[in-house]
Amino acid sequence: MRWRGLRRSSHVEDRRGGRARAGIPIRIGGRGGGLAVLAILVLVFFIGGPEALNLLVGGGATGPSTRGPSAPLDDEAGQFVAAVLGSTEDQWQRLFAEAGRDYAPPRLTLFADAVQSACGFASSAVGPFYCASDQRIYLDTSFFADLARMGGPGDFAQAYVIGHEVGHHVQNLLGTAARVRSAQAAAGERAANRLQVAMELQADCYAGVWAHHANRVDRVLEPGDIDEGLAAAAAIGDDRLQRNAGRSVTPDSFTHGSSAERQRWLRIGLETGTPASCEETGP
Repeated sequence: MRWRGLRRSSHVEDRRGGRARAGIPIRIGGRGGGLAVLAILVLVFFIGGPEALNLLVGGGATGPSTRGPSAPLDDEAGQFVAAVLGSTEDQWQRLFAEAGRDYAPPRLTLFADAVQSACGFASSAVGPFYCASDQRIYLDTSFFADLARMGGPGDFAQAYVIGHEVGHHVQNLLGTAARVRSAQAAAGERAANRLQVAMELQADCYAGVWAHHANRVDRVLEPGDIDEGLAAAAAIGDDRLQRNAGRSVTPDSFTHGSSAERQRWLRIGLETGTPASCEETGP
């Protein structure tokens, strides 16, 4: 992916120099069982979301974030994240303007090990997440190495992850997230899960929409990049995560969609570049 020439976002906060002080950080590493633990913890996040995470790590406090020391984004990972986020800002601002709307970009917090957000305390073991309460994306870039081990290597695979979380911010701005949460509250478990799947697939599609326009304007995609993104989408499909965790595949419990579904909707966004095409997911 050709990202080095992209504008860097000014909305990245780097907390990697500090440590959150609440809850129980969970670290993946060491010999034997590391990947199994990773699969289970990633499954907890992608099936249960940040709420399940809070229970897992013993957090759950809401309210203002506790800021740690911020360092310059002078490392490769920080520069990459700022470049991708800057690209999402440029493309979504233009798309919103074309629809007669204003786009307020999200902020992105880089952290190490664990972080306190307005949605509660989070361990890095569960992956990146978007918190609507403070309109922030939270990311420990060590997740990218974990994603590669799970079958989603490459810089565009990493950009897809950021684009997906920005997609949740777009849903928040458009009111889609609020409508879905209201509908879920009045629905049964299966119907609520289907709505959640639709939300996640739409965020995948929005990630593809961003990449379509970023490539059209800045020629960011190189040969093999689309395959990297699709491989990452497959790696974090609910069915694969359930199998990797040693569980039977249970579609009724899906909250993010199967590998095939996630690949399909990312591809739709990539090919059409039209946000309206993402509405067919049904949230």
